[in-house]
Amino acid sequence: MTVIEKVAEMRAFITQARKQGKTIGFIPTMGALHEGHLTLMQEAKKCSDVVVASIFVNPTQFGPNEDYDAYPRTWPEDLEACSAVGVDVVFRPSVKEMYPNGWGTWVTVAGITDKLCGKSRPNHFRGVTTVVAKLFNIVQPDKAFFGQKDAQQVVVLTRMAQDLNMPVEIVMVPIVREPDGVAKSSRNSYLTAAERKSAPILYKSLCAAQQLVSQGEQSVQNIVAAVVRSIKSEPMATIDYVEIHSFPQLEEMAGLNQEALLAVAAKFGATRLIDNIILKPGERG
Repeated sequence: MTVIEKVAEMRAFITQARKQGKTIGFIPTMGALHEGHLTLMQEAKKCSDVVVASIFVNPTQFGPNEDYDAYPRTWPEDLEACSAVGVDVVFRPSVKEMYPNGWGTWVTVAGITDKLCGKSRPNHFRGVTTVVAKLFNIVQPDKAFFGQKDAQQVVVLTRMAQDLNMPVEIVMVPIVREPDGVAKSSRNSYLTAAERKSAPILYKSLCAAQQLVSQGEQSVQNIVAAVVRSIKSEPMATIDYVEIHSFPQLEEMAGLNQEALLAVAAKFGATRLIDNIILKPGERG
């Protein structure tokens, strides 16, 4: 496995791989790798000749009062995990390498970034789309792999790639969960023992909503209300949002007449967790 820290070196590697007719699979990460990330890498290996993973804690997607400085950085463990799963190249640029002096260009996707996490975290998606656009330009992947846990991010990046004619296919991979249903996340490490014990309420609430839909419930208002009641039954959970939008359009809807994203965000102490499921009308349990 090769570790590359400079943009020019990464470009040179990709140029050589392209000359050999190889396809590139890419997994952008911020490190603190867990099974969810490794699943993305395994999916990339199935359909790519060369698998590139980036590890870069991107400062532009964090708000002024968010956890950029505290975000877990576990480079030795991340390197070992990438090697074990068969990643070919780890791209690990510095902040200065990605945002050199004089840098001042942003990539912004309008409309679908003003709801869900975009409403709760202003300018978050501007940072995400900007850094991923830069990474796509550097790595030039055929396919890029992202987890469904960040479903809005997947939709936003797909729109960006389409709108800017980027020759990359965005692949969404299902959520990887702990045995109790909690979605794998680097931020789970922030939770106290008591908070971690209460965290499964998010997935339990989503499953209860899916059960309602399987029983014929189609009212978005009723489904959202049921999820809110369920999450509020856990005293340690403070709801940020519970929303349903058409998927992948992320448009408002009153009734389930197509696939829909049911997404939730809640704080457990100081830690904000997100989760979601795709509701499919007409499916019966």
